[in-house]
Amino acid sequence: MKQFFKFVFATVVGIILCSVLFIVIIIGIVTAAKGDKHVEIDSNSFLHIAITHEIPERTPYNPFSGLDFLGLDGEKNLGLNDILANIKRAKTDSNIKGIFLDESYMLSGQATTEEIRNALIDFKKSGKFIIAYSEVYTQGFYYLASVADKVYINPKGIFEFKGFNSEITFFKGALDKLGIEAQVIKVGTYKSAVEPFVLTKMSTANREQVNSYLGSLYNYFLAGISNSRNISKDSLFYIASNLKIQFPEDALKYKLVDGLKYKDEVLDELKDRTGIGSKTDLHKVEMGDYATGNNNTSNDDEDSKKAVKNQIAVVYASGEINGGNGDDNTIGSEKISGALRKVRLDNNVKAVVLRVNSPGGSSLASDVIWREMMLTKKVKPIIVSMGDLAASGGYYISCAADSIIAEPNTITGSIGIFAIIPNLQKLFNDKLGITFDGVKTGKYSDLGDISKPLSAEEKAILQNNVNHGYDDFTKAVAEGRHKTQAYINSIGQGRVWTGEQAVKIGLVDRLGNINDAIGSAAKKAGIKKFKLVSYPEQSKDVFHRFGSDVSMQMKAHFVKSELGDNYRYYEQIKGLTEMMRTPQMRMPYDIVIR
Repeated sequence: MKQFFKFVFATVVGIILCSVLFIVIIIGIVTAAKGDKHVEIDSNSFLHIAITHEIPERTPYNPFSGLDFLGLDGEKNLGLNDILANIKRAKTDSNIKGIFLDESYMLSGQATTEEIRNALIDFKKSGKFIIAYSEVYTQGFYYLASVADKVYINPKGIFEFKGFNSEITFFKGALDKLGIEAQVIKVGTYKSAVEPFVLTKMSTANREQVNSYLGSLYNYFLAGISNSRNISKDSLFYIASNLKIQFPEDALKYKLVDGLKYKDEVLDELKDRTGIGSKTDLHKVEMGDYATGNNNTSNDDEDSKKAVKNQIAVVYASGEINGGNGDDNTIGSEKISGALRKVRLDNNVKAVVLRVNSPGGSSLASDVIWREMMLTKKVKPIIVSMGDLAASGGYYISCAADSIIAEPNTITGSIGIFAIIPNLQKLFNDKLGITFDGVKTGKYSDLGDISKPLSAEEKAILQNNVNHGYDDFTKAVAEGRHKTQAYINSIGQGRVWTGEQAVKIGLVDRLGNINDAIGSAAKKAGIKKFKLVSYPEQSKDVFHRFGSDVSMQMKAHFVKSELGDNYRYYEQIKGLTEMMRTPQMRMPYDIVIR
């Protein structure tokens, strides 16, 4: 009997503890869902920027921001929209005396870095200071930091300045060992997305295009540093090519940094620059805590009826393009086409900006979005702003716009289409001892069956489908860009271009950032006072977000912790399953530039 009561008591205590824990979690969720607390900005403060996450296009709605438990990321992961808005606001905030660029990884693409860099250059016009410090300068972070008034490195730190390299991972050898054949149907000499699965090294055409766009990106990188540091581009090229910087002292010698300092020395300088005593704590404002205020308008009269009735909708299309609704990190054709349809039918929306950051994806899903772009263009101005990537399907959904604006280091183009049908016959038969047999009602009833190789006739059928898709692609681009289809074919063929190159060949109208695109949309709509509204609308369902965020973040956390830098290979292989479903308008592999 004692044992019985002991178990009963333990059970009751367990239930009570679980209930208390559940209540605490619910209180935390409800508290978080009410919004961020208001942060008072002290006088003589500085804005602290330390970018340690990949930067999304816009800040995801996350009521659990700051809650570090169950695998959730406790830090606030700001989107590019809020980072730019914060820097812009800090420029005129009398309490903010300057910006401290602290250790940052810059995991995002070069166009994202470019937008932040240009925002910092604009900030400097206020006369306020920017100080940069790091123990390790990657080339990406140094490009950003080079605009600072003073650039410091730890005396024992690491300074990377060696030029760009682009690496491709090839899987053919592994597939051969497994008995898997990637049967490829494609259009485009440069459409090299399939190369990792059928070759062991780069094709001549692919090497040509990589040399071209990598050279363009590197030239722009050096030019930016040259302008900021007043060092000739030729000198920078010589320094990097000969690996002249191997120690912090070398960076100082070649004037790429202004001093070798420990963190405490930099903090002391920040105290001097902000005008507080040496024994006083620094007034630091984190980017995540810095209130952006009403950044969704372009004017001071944002509460006026005129501004509310004159809206510019920014539709964010970020990630791979697939069917369905997608999520914050992928483009679902249903969600994005629905958002375009909504803004098209909203009389208060006078113009639309489609912000594209995508390597492409499903050709069918891309066409669904393109159709809505065409319909929207008929009734109101629509401008495309390109981020890091707007290639293949990402370009296809862009080409119908009235105007296309890209950063010089945007990766775009890749006008081509392909399909991959795996043949697993050797894997099943020779490796696993599995065989198949069956009956069919028609000659092509088993077309696409992965347990056998494609016949010559089946390959011809699929090639015809892919050719038809490429013809539709080049027609759409020709119509949208007011070019002949023959010309688009000549610059298409799956070839990748930088934004700077794309302007010269007519795939992009001009260089600029998202604010330039918004300004262009307002001008085309003939409005000066307006309110910005963002689409697709982000889910405010706290409990749904809680479930999805916990599962997704925990899964990603554990996989990344096991695979480390190899996580990107896992993502590539996982993405192969999506490529097998429908013809693809997709970037040629995952471009990694270091």
